[in-house]
Amino acid sequence: MEEQKKQFICGVVEGFYGRPWTMDQRKILFQWMQSWGLNTYLYGPKDDLKHRLLWREVYSHEEEGQLRTLIKEAQSKGQRFVYALSPGQDIVFSSSCDLTLLKRKLRQVSDLGCQAFAILFDDIDHSMCQADSEAFSSFAHAQVTVTNDIYRFLGEPPVFLFCPTEYCGSLCSPSVSKSPYLQTIGEDLLPNITVIWTGSKVISRKLSVDCLAEVESVLQRPPLIWDNLHANDYDSRRLFLGPFKGREPQLRSHLRGLLLNPNCEFEANYIPLHSLGSWYRAGKEERKDEECEYCPDRALSAALHDWMEELNQPLQAGRQSTRPEQRSSAPTTRCKTPDRSDCPAVAKLPVFPLNSSSPPSSPVKGETEGREGERKRSNQPSQPNPQTQGSRPGAPSVGGRGPKAQGWGLCGGKGLLSESQVRLLVGLYYLPHEHGPSAQKLLQDLAWLKANCYLVSANGKKTAAQKIDEWRGRSSRVLSLCEDIAQLHCSVVGGANRAVLYDLYPYVWDLRNTALVAKAFICWLDGRVLSDSSTMGTWRNCFHLCGKTTGADLLGVESEPWAFKGGVSGEVQMLLPIGSSNELFTHPPPLFPTSRLYNVRPYHTKDKLELYRMVRQLHLRTQGGQESSVAHPDVVGDRCFGPCLALCPEYCFILEDELGVCGCVLGIVDVRSFAKRCQACWMPAMRDKYPLKGGNTHPNTQDLIKLMEEDQGEYPDSLLYHFPSQLRLDALPELVDVSVSRTLLTALLTALKANGSQGVFCEVQPTDRQRLEFLTKLGFLEILRGEARSREGVVLGRLL
Repeated sequence: MEEQKKQFICGVVEGFYGRPWTMDQRKILFQWMQSWGLNTYLYGPKDDLKHRLLWREVYSHEEEGQLRTLIKEAQSKGQRFVYALSPGQDIVFSSSCDLTLLKRKLRQVSDLGCQAFAILFDDIDHSMCQADSEAFSSFAHAQVTVTNDIYRFLGEPPVFLFCPTEYCGSLCSPSVSKSPYLQTIGEDLLPNITVIWTGSKVISRKLSVDCLAEVESVLQRPPLIWDNLHANDYDSRRLFLGPFKGREPQLRSHLRGLLLNPNCEFEANYIPLHSLGSWYRAGKEERKDEECEYCPDRALSAALHDWMEELNQPLQAGRQSTRPEQRSSAPTTRCKTPDRSDCPAVAKLPVFPLNSSSPPSSPVKGETEGREGERKRSNQPSQPNPQTQGSRPGAPSVGGRGPKAQGWGLCGGKGLLSESQVRLLVGLYYLPHEHGPSAQKLLQDLAWLKANCYLVSANGKKTAAQKIDEWRGRSSRVLSLCEDIAQLHCSVVGGANRAVLYDLYPYVWDLRNTALVAKAFICWLDGRVLSDSSTMGTWRNCFHLCGKTTGADLLGVESEPWAFKGGVSGEVQMLLPIGSSNELFTHPPPLFPTSRLYNVRPYHTKDKLELYRMVRQLHLRTQGGQESSVAHPDVVGDRCFGPCLALCPEYCFILEDELGVCGCVLGIVDVRSFAKRCQACWMPAMRDKYPLKGGNTHPNTQDLIKLMEEDQGEYPDSLLYHFPSQLRLDALPELVDVSVSRTLLTALLTALKANGSQGVFCEVQPTDRQRLEFLTKLGFLEILRGEARSREGVVLGRLL
């Protein structure tokens, strides 16, 4: 027992937030910990109000069996099992009844074989009820009295942890050294009870010997660090895959132990725990040569090397290993998203038609096969073409539905994650106070490109070719990294390890979508953005974020990481003109992950033929597929896309996958001037192209021409005053991942905002409920009904 008291505690806390880990995952965790030299596992009920109140209730017979199994499993792998309770939410410290209930619960756990315990009084109100105020001189006195009593009741176990309410420097009043609360804890808490501490902050960037010496002096014992370095429960867009860092092994002489509070997602914790083991072993080594010293970068490389084998194992969610032929079996109930890549038919998936005249949301199998057959009949090469050289990044090489160029390779089937991809993943999701090299470079280049976009503006002064080349060189680097992120998303979804997919997919998917918008925006800037010499384009004065800094750091204080949420995705978002519009960026991932590789880019003239074919196909479906219903092949495209492509192509964006164009969004920055230009230029050209007189004009063609003229009707000035811009969104109905349609729309809104628009609207048929719901989720509100040009049309708008 004396040896247990002296042993340095080093291990892991099972996350108190998020979904609980499965028993299979915990077994794997104990194996990891044993092989890496860790020795302690702290387990407690989930940290929410409902479960915090369960300390009064004993476990059922079934729950007893599960907990006994968990305790034995941990101990069989050499792990000390610490059972934690958080009674502070509603306990009456002076109540003998409450104390009896607490003892009963802990005695039950002790009888199951547990020999180590923790009482947690973190994140609770300091105030006491009247009975406690009369019985105790202070809040700290109440906690100490109950804790000492429980400790004695359990037979003074060798490991007994106490978490104070003031558990870090920033929570101490007025300071660590002068806190009456901590002074009472240090003086009155029994000396063999260990006090938990998180450092200067809840999530401490670094732990220093000086700060630990100060708290050790006040507590009159070395603390145990509850390390939140890798905890991600406060930000739904962040993971922390980086190595254990900012804690020198020499700190051990000032500590009773260290427990790492990891990511909520089990599969995200391999590197954090592996590197924690390296840190712990380095502190134990007596040799002082360089190889024995702990180095975070070396620890990361070693962990990456070992993790690669894990990542490419055929595992199901919950860590259930399966043979390759069994991987298509139904996923466990723990899965957040079913296995999309194993589904045999796209036609069975829920899809979303984004144009008002699309067919129903679940296309029949024949329609899907027809589109796939049409793709195959396009006679395009089966491999991606070499990247073509163009004057601007992102320029297309060919049109049509075929495998694409510009580095957008095919990405289908189950493959292996490469080590370079995993390093990219770790760099993008590194640590709460620091980004990895790839993320730092991405943010630095984006900030520079944004600040210097006047070099390639549409109306700026002539600039030296060297400066333009520098801008385009940095632009190419950003575009390449964004493509790498898209390929990473594709590899995670297409990989054999379903366990990794279900844990990491929401994060990789979110970053993929943000990267698509950033990539489209950078491509669009070149030759399309208006310089500050105009009355528009003033967004460049926005708040800048780049490098290792976060939003909180730029304010001049070392704030907690949750002061600025979103991680790399959030910082890229804030570099965009509409970065403050969170509703455009934060959505739950789709139910069915798809490994299809998408791209969003500005429109080029070579896309016109494919766009016309696409919109004609959609129109024919609404007409029952009768090819003869429209005589001229261009008339539908001329009505739907023609004016925008001819008069304002700079506000048109293309969505494409490996097979070519699969969607588009068209925008008009100034509807008033656009309408005048249409009447002056576009409509005369259409009347010449489709003369109303003569027997060769198809009746349906005449109807569409009349609709063209009606389309040019005026909107009320009251609408255009606040919403001067307009958009139209179209995508093929087989599109599975609705998020890319949101990304496509966001790219256009970014461009409109960059060139000075303050609001945008679109017209939707009131019967198109899916489109109405889609736009409403993106912040669009109903502005007009009945006053629109079409009697049935509903006008939705949103400010930018």
